[in-house]
Amino acid sequence: QVQLVESGGGLAQPGGSLRLSCAASGIVFSVYDVGWFRQAPGKQRGLVAGINRGITNYADSVKGRFTISRDNAQKTVYLQMNNLKPEDTAVYYCNAKRTTSAGRTYDYWGQGTQVTVSS
Repeated sequence: QVQLVESGGGLAQPGGSLRLSCAASGIVFSVYDVGWFRQAPGKQRGLVAGINRGITNYADSVKGRFTISRDNAQKTVYLQMNNLKPEDTAVYYCNAKRTTSAGRTYDYWGQGTQVTVSS
């Protein structure tokens, strides 16, 4: 059974920091592309940061403030969030995805963790 379990969300003040973690089980984690997405109330889920074939990419709104990293030995992906802003408030989701050479796609999501930035 595949599981992605997020942790580290919560309440932060503007300018503060949080570190999200996503622990995977049931998959060969190292062969998956990973990413963090977020969804604010009334908005669509969108990419925050991802690691695709070793290359990191970020949404423009978080560049220079957020850092994504992964530890394949621990089967964990992290999102370090610094200089948080109220507009970062959202439910954050972890994603692991791969497409095999035969064209089959495996796409897994965590349950989400709430991040609230407010004074």
